[in-house]
Amino acid sequence: MGDLWSGLLQAFWLVITFDPELVEIAGRSLRITLTALVIASLIALPLAALLAVRRFRWRRTVIALMNALMGLPPVVVGLVVYVLLSRSGPFGVMGLLFTPTAMIIAQVIIIVPLIASIAHQSLRELWTEYHDLLISINVTQGQKIRTLLWDARRALLTATLAGFGRAIGEVGAIMIVGGNIDHATRVLTTAIALETGRGDFALALGLGFVLIALAVTVNLAIHWLGRTEREGRW
Repeated sequence: MGDLWSGLLQAFWLVITFDPELVEIAGRSLRITLTALVIASLIALPLAALLAVRRFRWRRTVIALMNALMGLPPVVVGLVVYVLLSRSGPFGVMGLLFTPTAMIIAQVIIIVPLIASIAHQSLRELWTEYHDLLISINVTQGQKIRTLLWDARRALLTATLAGFGRAIGEVGAIMIVGGNIDHATRVLTTAIALETGRGDFALALGLGFVLIALAVTVNLAIHWLGRTEREGRW
């Protein structure tokens, strides 16, 4: 119990004093996660819409695979990305291993199936309502996808928030491909793992509370934006 209170006090002190190291680590965590989220959303949302509107032979297989990949073990993703980016790997010449870029790649691979699967559920339901109308006015496939994505934009926030939560709390994959290098690839989750290993539980708890506060703040901000847009339409 003492470590808990000590962690709370230390987290509070680190925040109110704008501790330079904490600001650096938190900023890097947010920057990497938001970059991965944007890239993953640009891949996952159109994919989810395409699977909702288009019928093809292997469609059910693709959907089943996408749902199965939601539970993809992050450490396996980290290992695969490590092998691909290592000096002996096909992309080793690019020198991306142990950089924020490698961490972003790993996070994108992890959250794309999650965002796509959740988004597909919402878009599939919306497509049943729009199907006859869009078919009757003879719109193109791209127009169908854009219409679904735009009209379901608030529902798709749930999918993106789920992806954000999964990405910002990830530690296994980014530890493997990022290396937890101070002032380079250290983020909140890897810093927590490091301080726990050192036995500094108070600092680890403090960093954990900062991580939770950061995740909650971003979620509330996105929720507020969605609510503001809905009220503005009225």
